[in-house]
Amino acid sequence: MPFESRFPFDRRRLPDHGVPFPLRVGVGRATGHHGELLQGVFADERGRLHRGLLTLPCPRAESIVTFWPEAATGIRTRPQGREKAARAAALAFQELGYEDVGGSLTIETAIPVGYGYGSSTADVVAAIRAASAAAGAELHRSAICRLAVAAETASDALVFGEQAVLFAHREGRVLEYLPGEYPPLYVVGFVSPKDAAVDTLGSAPAHYDSSDIESFRVLRGLARHAIAKQDAGLLGHVASASARINQHHLPKRQFEDLVGLSKAVGACGIQVAHSGNLMGVLFDATEADARARAADTMAGARDCGFTDILRFSVNVDGTPLWG
Repeated sequence: MPFESRFPFDRRRLPDHGVPFPLRVGVGRATGHHGELLQGVFADERGRLHRGLLTLPCPRAESIVTFWPEAATGIRTRPQGREKAARAAALAFQELGYEDVGGSLTIETAIPVGYGYGSSTADVVAAIRAASAAAGAELHRSAICRLAVAAETASDALVFGEQAVLFAHREGRVLEYLPGEYPPLYVVGFVSPKDAAVDTLGSAPAHYDSSDIESFRVLRGLARHAIAKQDAGLLGHVASASARINQHHLPKRQFEDLVGLSKAVGACGIQVAHSGNLMGVLFDATEADARARAADTMAGARDCGFTDILRFSVNVDGTPLWG
């Protein structure tokens, strides 16, 4: 379920006389991501260009937000300073017919900030879900995306989980629903201590030339085919190509070490956070020795000097989330 409340509630949105039901304690959850498989500029059905991305979900990264109603007005956060989450909750309450809501948000998360895990969006989406749970109402994914962008300017496609979508992250809308979920993947992720954390909204958007835009058009088609055919190898090719293009905009200082490690372990590709310093090695999880090679990659990453090493799976049946 996308959210839960700690108390039973009536799921009707508003009573006939238009007065909202009393707010309850509500809990919302959202998982982060591990950078992108593809990011660039893409045309819509009318040929207009939009910045968009294909997110790599990371089930290990999660934010849990609890809303506690209070008599005072205004929404506080614990820990303090999470203005985006507070703004998102307030916007969600307004969407549901509640004005001048008072309460506090307890945010529980271990997602690092500035690495490309989508920490801000995870908090924002979880806060929106906590607000809707407190109101005893549901918000569809399109509404959550719209509110998330209003709260933080740009938002990742976290609400879609393992469903693959090409998402206009500065507009909060889907450019294309790709035909299915991601193929089964094992991912070994890490960062380089030589790369600094990134302030996503404080950084200028990448400027792509006409050659890049044509490459994105081709890569989009290949990604669509990879999802339809559940071809992890082809999706790895797309991610690797996108990572190389990103080297012209937010270069990773140990990028060639990443490439060399991927080749040494026979991975199907690499991926990076296009607005962070995460890097990852991708494996086709249907291959018999994929888990063993992923374990070898963790050791190889340590030998290269990478830090914050983790392993997780995407859309793999019967394996633990840490994979």
